Parts: sequence; structure tokens; C-alpha cells
Amino acid sequence: RKRPSTPHRTRKMSATMSTAAVSARAVVRGGARTPVRGAQMPVAANRRVTSRGARVVVRAEAGAAAEAATAETPAEKEGETYEYQAEVNRLLDLIVNSLYSNRDVFLRELVSNASDALDKLRFLSVSNPGMMDTQGDMKIQIRGDPVAKTLTIEDTGIGMTREDLVSSLGTIARSGTAKFMDMLQSKSEGENLIGKFGVGFYSAFLVADKITVTTKNNDDDSVWTWESEIDQSSYQIIKGGDEGAPLKRGTRITLHLKDGAEEFAEDTKLTELVKTYSEFISFPIEIFSKKSVSKQVEDVDATATEIEAFNKRKIAAEATATLFDEDEPKPVMKTTYDDVSEFTVTNNDKPIWVRNPKDVEKEQYDEFFKSTFKEFLEPLAYNHFAVEGDIEFRSILYVPGMAPFEQQDMMSRSKAIKLYVRRVFISDEFDDSLLPRYLTFVRGVVDSNDLPLNVSREILQESRVVRVMRKRLIRKTLDMLKEISKRDNDDYATFWDAFGRNLKLGVIEDTANRDALAPLLRFQTSATDKGAHRGLEEYVADMKEGQKSIYYVAADTREAAENSPFLEQLTKKGLEVLFLIDPIDEVAMTNLAQFGEKTLVDISKEDLDLGEEDSEEKAAAAEIEEEYKVLTDWMATTLGSKVAKVTVSKRLTNTPVVLVTSKFGWSANMERIMKAQAMGDSRASEYMKGKKTMEINPTSPVILDLKAKQLANDPECAATAELLFDTALLTSGFNIDQPAEFAAKIFSLMDKAVGASASAKPKKEKKEKKTKDVVPLESVDPEVM
Repeated sequence: RKRPSTPHRTRKMSATMSTAAVSARAVVRGGARTPVRGAQMPVAANRRVTSRGARVVVRAEAGAAAEAATAETPAEKEGETYEYQAEVNRLLDLIVNSLYSNRDVFLRELVSNASDALDKLRFLSVSNPGMMDTQGDMKIQIRGDPVAKTLTIEDTGIGMTREDLVSSLGTIARSGTAKFMDMLQSKSEGENLIGKFGVGFYSAFLVADKITVTTKNNDDDSVWTWESEIDQSSYQIIKGGDEGAPLKRGTRITLHLKDGAEEFAEDTKLTELVKTYSEFISFPIEIFSKKSVSKQVEDVDATATEIEAFNKRKIAAEATATLFDEDEPKPVMKTTYDDVSEFTVTNNDKPIWVRNPKDVEKEQYDEFFKSTFKEFLEPLAYNHFAVEGDIEFRSILYVPGMAPFEQQDMMSRSKAIKLYVRRVFISDEFDDSLLPRYLTFVRGVVDSNDLPLNVSREILQESRVVRVMRKRLIRKTLDMLKEISKRDNDDYATFWDAFGRNLKLGVIEDTANRDALAPLLRFQTSATDKGAHRGLEEYVADMKEGQKSIYYVAADTREAAENSPFLEQLTKKGLEVLFLIDPIDEVAMTNLAQFGEKTLVDISKEDLDLGEEDSEEKAAAAEIEEEYKVLTDWMATTLGSKVAKVTVSKRLTNTPVVLVTSKFGWSANMERIMKAQAMGDSRASEYMKGKKTMEINPTSPVILDLKAKQLANDPECAATAELLFDTALLTSGFNIDQPAEFAAKIFSLMDKAVGASASAKPKKEKKEKKTKDVVPLESVDPEVM
């Protein structure tokens, strides 16, 4: 029958699921904890009431509010059926298929709602102790029935009145149903809308096709039952409940499980979910489960054996007229085990991070670390702290004693930080939101009072609360590392071996904390034994008087760094040099650039400053440069585009020549690393290559000889200059582009050294061959002839 049109008929979603978004935690219990969002939308003004025995059917059309409809309905009626005008089937289908990516969370939602109800009862009972008279215990009970395919969650909390049922459970997404539908339909893959709408209770439809809610509030003398099915466009409110299981106070939610969701009626699965998500709820959670109970029973066979032996001894004594005064044997007992089903408390009522740090022993911290994060070594350090004020959260952070075996995947998703909201576990996949990538080795828990229960990655990214939490967590972690570095044992060496690269990555990526990370860096140096490390603070403390810079050289290995020609003059002057032998080291030091007031200097770059020079040293250097100007200009012309210029070196003592790069280009080591990148950009590589400058050693015999030959116009001077350039490429850490040409030059030089001519060997071979071909006649067999 065609209904009369109303101004609200054009709204597809204007049913009783209007009014304002209930908090995802408190949607089930007496009023929402979070204030509602938006104005209430009109719901059901025009009603058609049809009497069906003791039941009243209320057809809800666009118009007045649901509360008004409730008030107008006669209170003495036994039950009511509210029929939605909106496309509820479609809406619930979107909730089930779009809103939640993991159906396991339904139990977390319902248990959290039950905890809210108990919290509210506890708060109100402070001013009105009589509220606890009807039911003294405050607990949550969960019971699955695999045979009936039902799951029941019951609490002894505040409960709901009939009005609460209509205003809370009859409402979906109070913040505007049209907007809600639009966001569900436009939801991108992987996005989670939980926390943006008050639909936590309806997550139960992930596993159930029918939900029955029975509730009793102290302010209402009656027990009320709310019932709805996923494939129906109505819900019912009935006066009364299950007479076989009367409810004194609280709420009982019964889920009739879908096909394929039978596992949620098994006690093992329920225990697993509670342990995962709700272990630290402050109220006891009891799960009806089977357990083995031991009892003592008589061992009939053993008792019979004892009695038989007793009788034999007695008869033997009587036969020999011997006194027999043994007592008759008692029944022999044995232990048997029976499977008993009963409610068992599953959760730990007080998590360790909620306790006062003064009351927690180190052994307890270590045990929590091992059990929670599946570690077998004790942590190197831990930090238990609480932040109070505008933003409140508690946390325990740990530095592990060793790197994980899957360290190569550690930075992708480590599941290192477990996020809780008011003791309810949310996720361990928000590492990148709570800590930067380089600190993913840190383990810990964070429990916030300010985040919504149904938090998503998108909410975290936009939340000011999370930004504040992130800063505090980073600062506390760096404080831990600083404390470890000051210990007088090998703890920091152990940490550095496992996670040193992470801190170097932090220097590159975290500009805000770069100065705090720099003192934590460690390097091998020219003053340390092989394998030993020093920090920059120690380096600066041992610097020579007048030294303004911290010197470093990059190489593949320590041996290569020690034999680098760039070190010769620095070693002679006793200056310490850092050895950067990890591929990430040079990038980290380039980004750091300065430590305190000291500049970091790469000794393989041009214009190396080794300290102040007096006037005599400057005059001598200028004289040498003038003396070798003809040679350097000639070499620059001979080598052409291979070098930018040729100068007299101040860093060499033994090596004839060396190649240095420009200050703002790649060093030889970095150029080699970038060439090895599988996905490197060849265009950027050509742009970033440093221009090469050849420095000659004026005291080297090779250079002195070349100078004399160049003045005499020796034709072999050019070949010698080319060979010196190729040799400098190798000793300076570069790769030779034409190794065959370089090998030919070496072979030619070797030929000259041994004094052999190019034509002598072929003549000798020919003569030997001729001699070998002459066969004496006597050696020929006559029969062969």
C-alpha cells in the first residue's frame, strides 16, 4: 500500500538509526560515555499502530524522534516492533563488509562495552551504595554453546532501561546517515572507519545473524529484551527476559552465530581472544571452559592385591602360631582427572604498566618482556613512565639484548609497540605512527586514555595526541640509550653491534633529534685496536691542541682505511682519523656535518686543512708550488678531461700521486657504493660524481724523475703521466674504466724492466720447432718403412 509522502521521504536513511554518533565503547550501555556528535535527526512522527494480541507494531516513518514514539506507546504493552524505513539490510551489510577488516574484534567491542557499564556502576555506587545491593559482584562472563551455536556475554554493570534500549541500540551512526553511507561506499581498500561512527555494538553482526540483548537497570522494575536480525529491517523490544536465567542487574547479550562462525562458541578461541585484546580489563572476565580437575579414587586392583598379600601373611602366621598384629590394609588411592566445565577467570586484572614503578621488581619487568615479546634474553634497559596533563598515557619501553633473526625485515613491520586504549589491546601494527623507522628495534607497550577505542591508522596520523606521544616516546628511548652508553661494562658494545646501523639511519632521517643521536655514534679509528670503537665525545676530548676538525676516511675495510694514502701526513702529525667502513657511515656523517663546534672533514676531499701554518711553512709551500708549476700545468694538459687540475699535495709523504674529489661531490667510496645500486639513476650518478684533482708528492723519486724527463722533453713522459693517473685511481679508491689498457701499460713496463725484445721469443721458438721436426734415421722402425 502506497504511503503518503512526507518531506522526509526523500531521505533514504532517516530511520530510527538517526540521533547522534554514540561512542564506539558505550553504545551498548546506559548512555554514551562520549558526547554525541551533531543534532538529533527527526525519526518517527507518523505512526500506524496495529493491535496484534499483546504486541504492538509501530511503523516508523519520517517525522518525530524515536524517543517521542517511545513515550507515546502505552507502557503496559508487552512488546514493540520498530520497523525501519531506511535500507537497514544494505546498511548493516556495509558495516559488516566495509567497516571491520578483522571479525575477531567483535568480542573486544562487546567486552569493552561491558567494562564501561561496570565502570559507570562503580562510579555511581560511590554516592549511592545501595545500587550494589541487588548484585554485589562486578564481573563479565562469557559462555559459548557449540551445540546451540550461541555465544553469551553477560555483565553485572549498570544495565539499561527501556528508554536506553530505544535511544542506544536502536541507533546506527547518529552523526548523519547520508554522510555515513557515502563514506562507507567511498572507503578505500585497507582504510578502517571504526572510531568515526558509533557502530561498535553492531560489529557483533560480523559473526551473528541474530542478536538478543536482555538487560535490567535498578531504575526500572522490569527486565527488557531487545532483539534484531541481520536480514530484517526491524528490531523488537519485549518486556521480560529468560525466566530460566533471571537477571538481577546488568546486561546479557546472546549472539546466534552464523554458519562458519562456530569457532567463536569454543572456549579455546574465546580464551585466545580475551588474552589478545582484553587481558588487562580492570574487571574479572570469566569464560565457561573445560578444565581437568584431579581427584582421589580407590584403586580397586591395587587394593585387592594388598588385601590378598595381607591375608597370606595372616594365614602363614596362624599356621606357625606366630603373633600377627598388622592392621588391615587401607584402600589404595589413585589420582584421576575429570573434565569439568566452569567459569574461570582469564584476564590479569592489573597490568604491570599501571603499577607504580617503585613497586615492580626488575625480575618482573624482565619476565613481562620475555613473555610478551617472545624473547629469551633479558633486556639491556627498560623505562617505565607515565605522562600526565592534557594528554595522559603510560608506557614501558625496552631495549632488547640482541637483534632479531629476521633483522632484514625488522624495519618493514616489527610489531614492536603494542597499543592499548584504556587497557584494551588495539593493535601492534602502528609502529610507524608511534616511533620512527630507525627505532623499530625498541619493544614496549603504550596505554592511552585519550585515544578512541576504535582507533585506525588514519586517525593516528591525524591525531595531535599521537604526535605528542611520539615525541615523548622518542625522548624516553634516547634517554635509555644514553644511560646504557655511560655504563662501565660491555652493554653498549653489545647494543652497538646489534643496532648501531639504526642510529646512523636516525642521523640521516631524524633532523630534530640529530644532535641527541650524535653522541651515541661509535666508530673504529686510527687510535683504536681492531674491532674497538670510540665515540665522538672521546675523539674531541683527545684532539691535538689547535685541531679544529674531526677527520674521517671511508673505505670498504679497516685494512683499506689504514693503508689509504690520504692518511700519510695525518699519521705523521699524530692526528686521529675515524674509519667509516660501513656503507651507511659516510651518508650519516655527511648529514651530521658538525659535532658541537667541530666540523667533520673527509680527508679524501680537496682543500684539506691540517691546522694553522706559520709564515715559514706558507712561504716554503708557495715556493714549491712555483717550482712545480710547469710540471703540474703540463700534467693537467696531458691528462685533459680526466682531471680538473693538478696541484702539489700537503697530505702525502710516500705515495707519488693521489686523486681527491671536490667538496660537494661524491667521494670515491660513495661513487663505488652508488654504482652498485641495482635501481640507481645513472643520470644522477653522472651529476653527483666529484671532479677529480690530482695531487703530486714533490718529495717522491717518481715525481722528481718525471720532472727531469719533462724538462728534457722525453717522449715517454706522457705514458708515465697516464700510468700515474691510473695507479692513483686504484690507490684513491676509484675503479678503472679501461682495465685492459691499464694492464697493457703494466706489461709494457715489465718488458722494459727485464730487458727482453719483442722479436726474440718468436725466433727461438722457430728454431726449437725445426730441431724437433728432424728425426734420426736410426730411430725409424724397418717394418714401418
